[in-house]
Amino acid sequence: MTATQTSDVYYDPYNVNMNADPYPVYRRLREEAPLYYNEPHDFYALSRFDDVDHVLADPKTYISGRGGILEMIKANIEFPPGVLIFEDQPTHTTHRKLLSGVFTPRKVTALEPKIREFCARCLDPLVGAGRFDFIADIGALVPMWTIGMLFGIPEQDQVFIRDRGNESLRTEAGKPMEAKIDTGEAFAAYLDWRADHPSDDIMTDLFQAEFDDETGTRRRLTREEILTYMAVVVGAGNETTNRLIGWAGKVLADHPDQRAELAADPALIPGAVEELLRYEPPGTHIARYVTRDVEWHGGVVPAGSALLLLVASANRDDRRYPDGDRFDIHREFRLGLTFGRGIHYCLGAALARLEGQIALEEILKRFPEWEVDTSAAKLSPTSTVRGWESLPVRIP
Repeated sequence: MTATQTSDVYYDPYNVNMNADPYPVYRRLREEAPLYYNEPHDFYALSRFDDVDHVLADPKTYISGRGGILEMIKANIEFPPGVLIFEDQPTHTTHRKLLSGVFTPRKVTALEPKIREFCARCLDPLVGAGRFDFIADIGALVPMWTIGMLFGIPEQDQVFIRDRGNESLRTEAGKPMEAKIDTGEAFAAYLDWRADHPSDDIMTDLFQAEFDDETGTRRRLTREEILTYMAVVVGAGNETTNRLIGWAGKVLADHPDQRAELAADPALIPGAVEELLRYEPPGTHIARYVTRDVEWHGGVVPAGSALLLLVASANRDDRRYPDGDRFDIHREFRLGLTFGRGIHYCLGAALARLEGQIALEEILKRFPEWEVDTSAAKLSPTSTVRGWESLPVRIP
């Protein structure tokens, strides 16, 4: 039995027009086809909160080791060690422990003064200019400087590193992503230099870390593993936080009354960032490979299938969030799925939240009002993350 026999709803993650506003389709999927099958691209999809939550909490049935992106599962790629988000236990557990110490609450909180300094550096020159771009003038810069600082990458090289990482997540409009792995060779020169010049940064921490691998062998990371780690963290840290800042600009322009509340009371900003992450998550879906036949909503997903978890749909499921399509900074918050769940919960979630909160606070200090220049705003065409390529705004 297929999932679409009683509904004509169609969902295509590569359809640019659909992705411009996917929420009406998501709502239909939740109500009419909670288990959906797309024949042209050969994948199944779940769209309700409880269903997506259940899958993410079952890493044995729904594995990441074949890829967390639909195109990678289809390409049957063999991943090198260190691609943390595309690993299964026990390898994943071993590698995750090595990075988890980098993003502890204490270490993340200690970054606040520097992140605030980065925001001021972006925004102060814009005061009085009458307009700025949420992406070019802050969203693309603050995450880049933060990640670059953490890894000890020279500032003059950070734009190249950021753009290279972002490019690996982009797709051509209307087409699937090219299934390839970034092995981190762009970081090789920095890593080799750091081997002889240790410092207080993540590269040095990874060099010096000793651990027991999945075979019980006590060792250090190989050069190739460190490079792959760096590619994963830099790519994820730049792109997703950039999108969060962009969505703050668009959503708050659409809700000026709530924006005014935030400007008047910055204590509301952490809750607003949580609501932004729920309402417009940068990553709209996560893919999993199914290891055995499973039944969902009267249909069967066969072993060997690719299953797409529609996080952006789940985050607006009225069963979890009453009136889920409504943006509300005062919403009594229940943890969403934007950063995943279970063993693959995003290690950088606390850092992304902090960057978003500080950026929004510093923007509102200087610019309590703005209006989006819709004629010049441009959504990214990529299917892997959803957000703005440019979001110019006018300041009254």
